[in-house]
Amino acid sequence: MGGRGWPRGVPLGLVVLALLLNAAALCRGGVTSRFVRLQEKAVDMPLNADVFRIPPGYNAPQQVHITQGDYEGRAIIVSWITPAQPGSSAVLYGTSPKKLSSQAVGIVLRYMFHNYTSGFIHHCLLKDLEYDTQYFYMVGIGQSPRTFWFRTPPKSFDSNKTLAHYEANPKKGQTVLFVGDLSYADTYPNQDNVRWDTWGRFVERSTAYQPWIWTAGNHEIHFAPELGETVPFKPYTSRYFVPYQASGSIAPFWYSIRRASAHIIVLASYSAYGKYTPQYKWLEEELPRVNRSETPWLIVLMHSPWYNSYNYHYMEGETMRVMFEPWFVKYKVDLVFAGHVHAYERSHRVSNIAYNIVNGKCTPVRDQSAPVYITIGDGGNLEGLATNMTEPQPGYSAFREASFGHAVLDIKNRTHAHYGWHRNQDGAAVEADSLWIYNRVWNPKPETD
Repeated sequence: MGGRGWPRGVPLGLVVLALLLNAAALCRGGVTSRFVRLQEKAVDMPLNADVFRIPPGYNAPQQVHITQGDYEGRAIIVSWITPAQPGSSAVLYGTSPKKLSSQAVGIVLRYMFHNYTSGFIHHCLLKDLEYDTQYFYMVGIGQSPRTFWFRTPPKSFDSNKTLAHYEANPKKGQTVLFVGDLSYADTYPNQDNVRWDTWGRFVERSTAYQPWIWTAGNHEIHFAPELGETVPFKPYTSRYFVPYQASGSIAPFWYSIRRASAHIIVLASYSAYGKYTPQYKWLEEELPRVNRSETPWLIVLMHSPWYNSYNYHYMEGETMRVMFEPWFVKYKVDLVFAGHVHAYERSHRVSNIAYNIVNGKCTPVRDQSAPVYITIGDGGNLEGLATNMTEPQPGYSAFREASFGHAVLDIKNRTHAHYGWHRNQDGAAVEADSLWIYNRVWNPKPETD
């Protein structure tokens, strides 16, 4: 994280999973947590709240955010918005804040949505960076410059309460894996795109300093023919660039990156994924090319969960599960993170791939080649928590709780990773749920769960 404090007491429309990429605790199984969160009404923040403040200076860059800019981790996409005029699309950068000796020049664009016109959106690619190096960068050159920093990953080898809680956690991630639903602008009258601006300024304290790996959720669709808006995902794709072409994808909704010892695949719950569709064919080619010697850990991000025992969005991910789950088992995916359901749940290693229309085998079973599925849609949001669970708790569900929080995945080496989920109401270092994850290729024995 970027050494910034998060203001407290503000609900936030996101999920946070921090990923630690480094050069035991026993966990409960089949548990529905008895923790009862105090009932609190979801409160919307006024647009003049301090956390949405516009940075000082004429045409000062705002909503600064970065993400990985290539497949391997040696590039960064820097994005920002200038409100009054385009200004400069250049970025000065270097390894010392006093010597920004390199320069890259990006692009600038705008979009219109109903009665809203965006500011000037800049995207600039910094490439050929050194691994495991701190870089400083400046945007807004010539008007009201602002300087930030980030750290590149190691080379591959063998709501506000939530983010304030994450910031206080002594374990700091190198990357935030974000599984969808950003600003919730679509929930306001006329899908008010001003909410994209306020949200962008709000999260800048993190997004400007560490890469967030983006996944599109249903609140990013913004398909509103009643407003004359028939191009889905327009605000999201205009504001949040991802390096999809580097992994052979034809759309920014599904792509992959390699980051240190992890190969991370982002899938699109709201793009076609049936047989022979572009996403299907891309994933069919992508999974065999994952080199588990170079990137031992295989992680998948999506928005709509496949294994969900809450009554909210129940079985919405079922059709995608039917299409792709056999591949996840075949290629030994380690972990799958999803959002959508505003609560927390972790599964056992299970699969449901034996059914062949005549054998009746349509119940999930324990499978040590299958991933652990984690629903972590609990970052905070205007819609509130999902609290209604299916009963009895299904056998595939290891732990579930209707609370807001964040998680940290700490990859220790190619055989072990430690996963911990932190409830907002606890101390920052307290893990309400935890598990030692054993790599499915390099350490295939069952976890202690």
